[in-house]
Amino acid sequence: MLAIFLDIETTGLDFFAHRAIDFAFKIIDISTGKEMYCFQTVVKQPVEVWESRDLQSIKINGFDWEKIQTGITEAELKNQIISIFSKLHISRERAFYICQNPAFDRGFFSQIVNIYTQETLHWPYRWLDFASMFWALQVKNAKQQRLSLPIEINLSKNAIAEHYHLPLESMPHSALNGVNHLILCYQTAIGFGDLTFAIPQPLTKYDE
Repeated sequence: MLAIFLDIETTGLDFFAHRAIDFAFKIIDISTGKEMYCFQTVVKQPVEVWESRDLQSIKINGFDWEKIQTGITEAELKNQIISIFSKLHISRERAFYICQNPAFDRGFFSQIVNIYTQETLHWPYRWLDFASMFWALQVKNAKQQRLSLPIEINLSKNAIAEHYHLPLESMPHSALNGVNHLILCYQTAIGFGDLTFAIPQPLTKYDE
């Protein structure tokens, strides 16, 4: 099976109003941990998209007008994704997506390659949520340790990284850095190779 670790930086949070400006994914064979493909590009957008940007989002990803003009168009990006997925025989029977926030990334991904094209190409429609994987490990650990589940828990990727004593994602955010950090967190929590799940660690202070 192949996992498509994917991250997208955008001009804002609303995929009805904003657009992708930085797009990256890595395709990993989860049975071996081998990286099959790495892709990243800046996405060029017209001035009207830039003018409707959310300033807080831009502060987080550090993009400016000059930088997004160095990218490729959405049409070019669509063609490149289709070509890569075709060469690697990506299909829903042998691949799935993994994101920290798939509800966000899936909407912006579908701006680039619309749902009907994805369906025609028989691409995966399973978008797995890494935060949910971490939560499941914590529930399993709580049951094994006879602990009470926390009233509150921080499921951000940085909080999960802290739980495993991993470095935080660097700022400002970029799509490829996001992918690399997600893979690091996934490999630590879940693992590749023999697919033996990591032994869950006890709930940390921020979980209590």
